[in-house]
Amino acid sequence: MLKGARQTGKTWVMHEFGKLYYDYTFVFNFDEEEALGSIFQTNKDPLRIIERLGMLSGKKIEPKKHLIVFDEIQECPEALNSLKYFCEKANDYHIVSAGSMLGTLLSQPKSYPVGKVNIINVYPLVFDEFLAAIDEPLYGYYNSINKETPIEKIFHNKLLEAYNYYLIIGGMPECVLTWVNTKDPEKVKQVQSELLTLYENDFSKYNGKINSGRILLVFRSIVTQLAKANEKFIYGCVKEGARAREFEEAIEWLVSAGMVIRVCNVSKNEHPLNVFQQPGNFKLFMFDTGLLKHSAGVSNEAILIKFDYQFKGPLTENYVLQQIRDMFDVEPKFFSQKETTANEIDFLLQESLNIIPVEVKSSGNVQSASFSKYLDKYSPKKAVLYSKNEYHRGERFTNIPLYLAGKTKELT
Repeated sequence: MLKGARQTGKTWVMHEFGKLYYDYTFVFNFDEEEALGSIFQTNKDPLRIIERLGMLSGKKIEPKKHLIVFDEIQECPEALNSLKYFCEKANDYHIVSAGSMLGTLLSQPKSYPVGKVNIINVYPLVFDEFLAAIDEPLYGYYNSINKETPIEKIFHNKLLEAYNYYLIIGGMPECVLTWVNTKDPEKVKQVQSELLTLYENDFSKYNGKINSGRILLVFRSIVTQLAKANEKFIYGCVKEGARAREFEEAIEWLVSAGMVIRVCNVSKNEHPLNVFQQPGNFKLFMFDTGLLKHSAGVSNEAILIKFDYQFKGPLTENYVLQQIRDMFDVEPKFFSQKETTANEIDFLLQESLNIIPVEVKSSGNVQSASFSKYLDKYSPKKAVLYSKNEYHRGERFTNIPLYLAGKTKELT
């Protein structure tokens, strides 16, 4: 099962997988063919379901040789539930499924075939995937970088330039493809606008019992939330006088749908971090940096001409989070020493028993009082600072260029 926000490439991946490894791929889309649901509503036996689907397709579905694709499966909870029976009684039939906003359905009781399905999260392209799409030779150089290899100045500058382009374009497949084909930033901007409109329309389509207006208010408030000094989510920024109980479900819906990334505060910087998580103290980031940049209205000139523009810090943090979110077993957290903004650590990562503090800098200026205080007080075995400076492993921390965030594990 592929789970992720709409337009992240799930359908394309399933089709390509079928072309590469199977004689034939049967595609059943529950959004395009609403009547499909009746087959699953009236049948529980997977062999009978296969027989009906074969009749519908005009071709017999054979085990192992053919791939069955259930697309937009969230439109038919009975089809999702049937995967349990396929696993138990018809395991020779190979099925891959996906759906927009699928996470919201899986979060509901009795809708998820526990232990019977392997879930793969599908996200927008991270920087190295983006680089592979826009500049294959530079991507080849990127892949050769390791702890022992010095990065020549000319390649450092080229990779920083590519990083700046990533901030503008982001990792949504259609945006990247538009840039590759046209090199027209206005067309990329148009695609980003259309995607955001599409998502906002989806809120009312899939929200169920949750007020779609509240989902929309939370989603549109993310730019404002991140623009504040401490970036912590404040309900009053969503709507004047708003309270947690009004918008908690809307936030959960957006997180489950893959539209936002929630980073929680921890009360202690100790292993295991999840034990010290404070659910009421969190930040919300956008799932794609390019869409965040577009929502904030940051001009391309500000990024490319290297002005110290407003929103540069949050945009850079969003980028780093997008690169490292699944790199470690525990999702990134943030940490405040004595609950003051001045002593906040951008992210904490958990690698085995080690807790790694992370500081994110949007430029080459790496002075940080809070990061220095943390290193003085806790003397962590590993510490990371992301910046536009060259790669350097120091005694107290490793400076990793922003374009190498995806190689954090191998470079620390």
